[in-house]
Amino acid sequence: MNLEKYSIGIGDRFGREGVAQLRALVEAKKLGVDIVPVWNKSNREHTLIGTSPGNVRVEADAAVRELSWRASYYVDADHIGLATVDKFIASSDFYTIDVADYIGKPATRESTDAFLRDMAKFKGTLQIPGVDAAVEVTDALLMEVARKYLYALEEAGKVYRHIVEKKGENSFVAEVSVDEADKPQNPIELFFILAGIAREKIAIQTIAPKFTGSFLKGIDYVGDIRQFAREFEDDISVIAFAVKTFNLPENLKLSVHSGSDKFSLYPVMHAAIARCKAGLHLKTAGTTWLEEVIGLAASGNDGLEIAKEIYAAAFNRFDELAKPYLPVIQIDRTKLPEPREVAKWDERQFVETLRHNQSSRMYSIHFRQLVHIGFRIAAEMGEKYNQRLTEYRAEIEKNVTENLLVRHIRPLFLGQAAD
Repeated sequence: MNLEKYSIGIGDRFGREGVAQLRALVEAKKLGVDIVPVWNKSNREHTLIGTSPGNVRVEADAAVRELSWRASYYVDADHIGLATVDKFIASSDFYTIDVADYIGKPATRESTDAFLRDMAKFKGTLQIPGVDAAVEVTDALLMEVARKYLYALEEAGKVYRHIVEKKGENSFVAEVSVDEADKPQNPIELFFILAGIAREKIAIQTIAPKFTGSFLKGIDYVGDIRQFAREFEDDISVIAFAVKTFNLPENLKLSVHSGSDKFSLYPVMHAAIARCKAGLHLKTAGTTWLEEVIGLAASGNDGLEIAKEIYAAAFNRFDELAKPYLPVIQIDRTKLPEPREVAKWDERQFVETLRHNQSSRMYSIHFRQLVHIGFRIAAEMGEKYNQRLTEYRAEIEKNVTENLLVRHIRPLFLGQAAD
């Protein structure tokens, strides 16, 4: 199973927007770019919402049938490890192996010594084509890479082999995620991470490194765009070199994670993948949920009222909802409107405050982030929320499709500015 050049992870908290999401990719194809969908949902989200991995497969298959989609599509077991992977075996054919919890844990002396022996041939000056600065590879550098990443990569190997044992070789796509490390990986670290993956014989097709800057839930990138651009293009070069050096799969490509919107990064990402003729996997986790709320609010009446109810409950349960997401949110509580104020808003004010339109004076990154992490409120509403999703289907689907196509796909994959 070989993942295509361009793919996009389309998370969907409540499993109702598969057709609307896929419709954006149908439209993208008409515009001249082929992108395959990867429906993704993590074990944490399943636990919070009360769904199961099989629900995602049902959603994906149903969307594909309804729109007569003829290209490939995938269902991602998102951010799994040995403790959770078995839940996803039957329904998934894409596995994001997350090793964040193991970064920095010490490998055994024997495995460390073996890694250092295998990597000794790279000692001295190493020049990676496409990366400006050569690196002096020393024993100390190799030991530091082993200290940070070797145990984590061994854990990834265990998970990968477990999946192979259950599903067979070449029956799924493997991604390794190191994007939740404390610090970004520099090019030489990424090179030796890929060396470690090759030593574990993981047929990796995408790698998700950590980049400089902050990728916060639901809002734009916070950081130095020029530095990100250098890192992104360096990583593309490292991957190309590692594929040849370690005999990794030829279609190996970068994966850019997180629930942030990354709008300001799309122009430089597009320029890099076009210049390097490189593939890309993008995740847009969480944005579909926000478009549901926008669609409800834009519909007015009880659609707007349930959107206000979700905000009010999230405001009052801020500490509880924020706790799992503290590393990836920056919400100034003093800039959040009181629920009694929001209760007076009309649909336009609610939508303009929530929708990610930085040219709008009403738009609030604090309001948007809070609603982003408030999906648990909607889950607790159960049938009440689901009924509203059905009642206001047309408006919700319009927002979901437009958001994915206009704000994500066109700028990133086609180099077109969002309207």
